[in-house]
Amino acid sequence: MNTQSGDRQFGRKAQLSNITAAKTVADIIRSCLGPKAMLKMLLDPMGGIVLTNDGHAILREIEVSHPAAKSMIELSRTQDEEVGDGTTTVIILAGEILARALPQLERNIHPVVIISAFKRALKDALNIVEEISLPVNINDDDAMYQLISSSIGTKFVSRWSKLMCNLALKAVRTVTFDAGGGKKEVDIKRYAKVEKIPGGEIEDSKVLDGVMLNKDITHPKMRRRIENPRIVLLDCTLEYKKGESQTNIEISKEEDWNRILQIEEEQVQAMCDAIIAVKPDLVITEKGVSDLAQHFLVKNNITALRRVRKTDNNRIARATGATIVNRVDDLQESDVGNNCGLFEIEKIGDEYFTFLSKCKDPKACTIMLRGPSKDILNEIERNLQDAMAVARNVIFHPRLAPGGGATEMAIAVKLAQKSKNVEGVQQWPYKAIGEAMEVIPRTLVQNSGSSRILPVLSELTARHAGGQHTWGIDGDTGKIVDMRSYGVWEPEAVKLQSIKTAIESACLLLRVDDICSAKSAKQAGGTVGGGGDD
Repeated sequence: MNTQSGDRQFGRKAQLSNITAAKTVADIIRSCLGPKAMLKMLLDPMGGIVLTNDGHAILREIEVSHPAAKSMIELSRTQDEEVGDGTTTVIILAGEILARALPQLERNIHPVVIISAFKRALKDALNIVEEISLPVNINDDDAMYQLISSSIGTKFVSRWSKLMCNLALKAVRTVTFDAGGGKKEVDIKRYAKVEKIPGGEIEDSKVLDGVMLNKDITHPKMRRRIENPRIVLLDCTLEYKKGESQTNIEISKEEDWNRILQIEEEQVQAMCDAIIAVKPDLVITEKGVSDLAQHFLVKNNITALRRVRKTDNNRIARATGATIVNRVDDLQESDVGNNCGLFEIEKIGDEYFTFLSKCKDPKACTIMLRGPSKDILNEIERNLQDAMAVARNVIFHPRLAPGGGATEMAIAVKLAQKSKNVEGVQQWPYKAIGEAMEVIPRTLVQNSGSSRILPVLSELTARHAGGQHTWGIDGDTGKIVDMRSYGVWEPEAVKLQSIKTAIESACLLLRVDDICSAKSAKQAGGTVGGGGDD
């Protein structure tokens, strides 16, 4: 996937080069689609391994130098950030659409004409998805389980799909927050933290109704278990505040030195007194806690945790109802968190973990994942993120489209019918989009190990032509099934996004008619002429 640095490609050659690069990227991850997907084992530069069949995770790790291949990798990133699922689909689709554009170019149809036909097909395809999708009730657990399990049924964790669906659904429901004005806020990234602890069994994983930190208490005499603790969160140090810049003090008498030390002590004591005044049981700070401050806190039976990450502190604030305070003097009763039912420290393996659990209506949570090894835990985390993204999408857009390649096949059949109404040369590229969509059901049949690819596809086409839009491919056997009874549904948002992204990016790459590196432009001695400014 390398363009020799220094050579310049333009016109047809540049378009060919882009299409080849895009197809190469699509071919790499074509075998990662569907429940019988193969895994890829990647070695990263540090010598670690990544074992996954998640399209985005694979493309993130491989190094490419061709600009078109880089832009394909960017696609899967966009898809992952927007909807969190369908990263493999979008790459395979984009690669196939570009491959289908090649014969159009060879017919000497101008790229601009091809692009306008593609845009028209995109508009029709989105309408078709809208037609065949159904509304869903987001409070119906069974429907949500079915949905999430179809997203992770193709992944490594499919054996524990019931457990994963539980974890994802509980986590997403916990962090769903009414932001007022009829708007919902579901921030998985910030408020649903995944803690991976090697050891134990995968079945031991759970969503905590609160927060968990990899921290121990600062002083051995402090309490390690407190029921219904009053919690104070700080963003300041409990240490003597030193001069901001260099400070010089001249001392003439020995007593003055003692006085300086005394002032330091008094300052720390004043800080601790301000905290003790609100009678907390637990103090958590993002900065340090000096030995002297620990002494005062232990005397008043207060437990302290220090150097907690800012993100963790925000999560604790959201789960316990406490407010993070920047100056001890500003502490008020209203800043104390009372929503936490239990604070305790447990030793898991070699490390100590702090649990703040049994919170009343927490709006943040921690998902504790257990498993045999680090690599497996990383893969489970990637799959769990996908499952949570699917649950989040459905909360925002409660509509489902049939999975198993049924949606793509419906688009393919309907676009073929509609292409008869397209006048002129545009008919060919318009039809090509429909044909490209068939790549998803075809790949599903191939990956299931079935050798009856053409008979199955023609049977599926016949079903769709007869108006049975919910028929798709059973990825395990490679036969056709009705998705309504088979129960594989996907969020409509994922389908719409992957079709949009794939067609838009194909249009973008077709508009490129010149690839030259900055180096070759310099060597040519100044500016290099060429096509538009794409």
